Amino acid sequence: MGKLAVFGWMRALRRSVLVLGVAAVTAACSATFTNHGYTPRPDELAAVEIGTSRDAVIEAIGTPGSAGVMREEAWFYTSYRIRNYAYEPPQVIERDIVALSFDGRGRVSNVERFGLEDGRVVQLSRRVTTSSVRDLGFFTQIFRNFGRIDIGQFDNSQ
Repeated sequence: MGKLAVFGWMRALRRSVLVLGVAAVTAACSATFTNHGYTPRPDELAAVEIGTSRDAVIEAIGTPGSAGVMREEAWFYTSYRIRNYAYEPPQVIERDIVALSFDGRGRVSNVERFGLEDGRVVQLSRRVTTSSVRDLGFFTQIFRNFGRIDIGQFDNSQ
């Protein structure tokens, strides 16, 4: 194998590595999407009319999944799509909520569908304990407490 053939082969190898590197960087920077929850399709929801019993609703569209909420007075079916892109925080790009309200006899009294454009994020359950020390660093908390110490309470003369 001659010198020119070796250099040609090396040049082709470098070009291939460069192309693969650019492809890897481009793939790493592309957005990924995740879907969560379940909402019935419009054709499925058409089977649920005002006055339908809970059992008939379960037969037609099922019960809300783990992302939904079942209460005595209403069922909420929720689904959403999240876009993850590089180092940016995840962003909800689609949200669909179907709310079925029930009357005192367990019959459907209202059917509503909401999307992302219909309002703000509603927290259905809050399981976070609030704290008065949030946003303060460790040393900030220590130095703030120096002014609160009463030296008089540490009297050792007794």
